[in-house]
Amino acid sequence: MKKRLKKLRDAAGMPFRKLRRKDKDVLENTKVSMITNDTIAEHREEVLAGARKYIYPLQHSKHRIVILSSVIFAVTVIAFSVYSLLSLYRFQTTSTFMYRVTQVIPFPVAKVDNKFVTYENYLFELRHYIHYYRTQQKLSFDTDEGKQELKDFKKQAMDRVINDTFVKQLAEKNGVQVTNQEVDREIAVLRQQNRLGTNDKVFEDVLRDFWGWSLSDFRRSVRQQLLARKIVSKLDNSAHDRAEAALSATRAGREFADVAKEYSDDTSTKETGGDYGIVIDESSRDVAAKVTEVIFNQEAGKVSEIIDTGYSLEIIKTLSFEGDKARAAHIQINFKDISEYIMPLQEAQTPRYCLKV
Repeated sequence: MKKRLKKLRDAAGMPFRKLRRKDKDVLENTKVSMITNDTIAEHREEVLAGARKYIYPLQHSKHRIVILSSVIFAVTVIAFSVYSLLSLYRFQTTSTFMYRVTQVIPFPVAKVDNKFVTYENYLFELRHYIHYYRTQQKLSFDTDEGKQELKDFKKQAMDRVINDTFVKQLAEKNGVQVTNQEVDREIAVLRQQNRLGTNDKVFEDVLRDFWGWSLSDFRRSVRQQLLARKIVSKLDNSAHDRAEAALSATRAGREFADVAKEYSDDTSTKETGGDYGIVIDESSRDVAAKVTEVIFNQEAGKVSEIIDTGYSLEIIKTLSFEGDKARAAHIQINFKDISEYIMPLQEAQTPRYCLKV
């Protein structure tokens, strides 16, 4: 057969009239056609027609793939949504994975004045309570005591995020903001007094070990505290009036001890003329960080201006220095609690809870 085909191919190059009769019949029966300008369109159509039987099934397969992919995606989204809803609202999971989910998807825990309070804010507060008591207090949340503590922590965390929402409302209404520079200064003062570590690594280790926080988490917490304190400071006019009166009295020549007895809200020191009664160093935890800073930055016998610690207004007199320590007296004017400004808002805008704690 191969020899026959070879012979036919060789014969195809010969003039048709020179072929043997038998070879002529074979060539005619094979219908070998030549591609010419007149037949090129016909040949192109034959080639395309042969390809279409492969193209059409492929197009159909693409359509099916798109539909199948869409169905799989939809099922995955629904399954993940159901899993997340059950984990958060029924089982109240506090795992890192679900915390990351709430950072992406704004699941609500409550609604205040037509604005949702996000689950992420709630877990942010709750998780640092859990971390501290689990790692530092060695509290097991599997015991009856631990379960009760966890229930209390959940309530505290929920109250905290609701209050933070009202604090933000007050801040917007009164034009109060906290700048990055104020946050940096607050953290710098604490670190300078060796309260949160002497260097960056120690500082970050303390945050992680005690509260499970990163530096950005700590900055977030400090910012919220500063915002609440600045609002109280702005709204509590009576505290500022009393502090101004006390400072004026000292400037007028009255004895600091007498002024402290009249104006100070610190019941533990006012009867002794405001004297702290202790030796103070730059890392003393019994004295506000801003106060300690002033004590060591003014001369002995000097009376300071009014210092806003965020919790109170202070007037400081540095009494003496003993090496790297000092003795001092103060007049303390306490601010009202932030709850006095939040309560009217809570009464007017009763929170609606999405989570039962």
